[in-house]
Amino acid sequence: MSELLVVRPGPLTTVQDLGRRGVAHLGVPRAGALDEPALRAANRLVGNDPGTAALESTLGGVALRALGPVVFATTGAPAPVRVDGRAAAWGAPVAVPAGALIDIGAATHGVRGYLAVAGGIAVPPVLGSRSADLLSGLGPAPLSVGDRLPVGPPPSYRPAPDLVPLPAPPVELVLRLRLGPHTDWFDPWSVARLAREHYRVAQAGNRIALRTEGPAVARARGGELPSEGMVLGAVQIPPDGLPVVFLADHPTTGGYPVIGVVPPADLAFAAQARPGTPVRFVPLRGR
Repeated sequence: MSELLVVRPGPLTTVQDLGRRGVAHLGVPRAGALDEPALRAANRLVGNDPGTAALESTLGGVALRALGPVVFATTGAPAPVRVDGRAAAWGAPVAVPAGALIDIGAATHGVRGYLAVAGGIAVPPVLGSRSADLLSGLGPAPLSVGDRLPVGPPPSYRPAPDLVPLPAPPVELVLRLRLGPHTDWFDPWSVARLAREHYRVAQAGNRIALRTEGPAVARARGGELPSEGMVLGAVQIPPDGLPVVFLADHPTTGGYPVIGVVPPADLAFAAQARPGTPVRFVPLRGR
C-alpha cells in the first residue's frame, strides 16, 4: 500500500468522502465534501468510485510527497499544480513516481479544492465514512506536517474521461429557498424583503455554516423555539437577524427559527463562495 506524506497541510485540509448518511438520529452530523460535484469529478478522473475519500483543501492548497507511485487529480477551486516544481494539469489525471512532490498552490478563485488519488485515502472509516467532522471531532484530524496518509489499492482499469465539466466559482451566490417551516415567525414583509435585499458572504463562515452580512431579518414574535432537528441547507435566523446557511458539518439540532431550506444542489456553489461574494435568496413557490 502506498502512502502520501504531508509536507504542507495548508490552512485547513481534511479527508472527505460523501459523509455519514442516516445517523443524524444519533446526534452525528453528516460531514462529507462541501462541494460534492467537485469530489465526484476528481474521483472520476482517477477511476475511483464517486464517493471515495479524497482531500479537501481550503484556499491555501496542500503539498504532499508520494512515497509510492500514484495517480492524482485536482478539481474544485482552480489552483496551480506542480510536481517536483514543474507545472502539471489541473482537472486531469496526473501520474507521478515514488518520491515526487505534489504541490497544489493557493486557489486563484473559489475556496475549496479536491485532490483525489487512484485507490482513495484509506484512513479507517468511522460510522461508515472516512470524513473528518470538525463539529463532533469524528474521523481523522485535519492534516498536519508529517502525517502519512495511506492510499488504497488502485481501482480496476477504467478509461479516464477527456473532460469533466464543472461550473466556475460564483461571482454572485444565488441560493434558492424553500420557505418554512418557521416562516410564521417573521412578518410577511420581512420574508419579501429577504428576497429583495442583497447580502454578502461573511468572513466567519466555515464547514459548519455559511454566514452572511447585510440587512437583519425582523421577527414577528419573541422568544425561542425548543431545540429540534436540523437538515442540510437549513437557513436559521439567529437573534442578530442575519441568515446562516447550514453546511455539511452542521449540528443535528437547533433552536433558532428556520425561515427556509436551500436545496442541496445550490450548496456546492456556497462551498466555493469567498467572503465578500454577493448573496441573493430566491424563494421557491409551491412544491
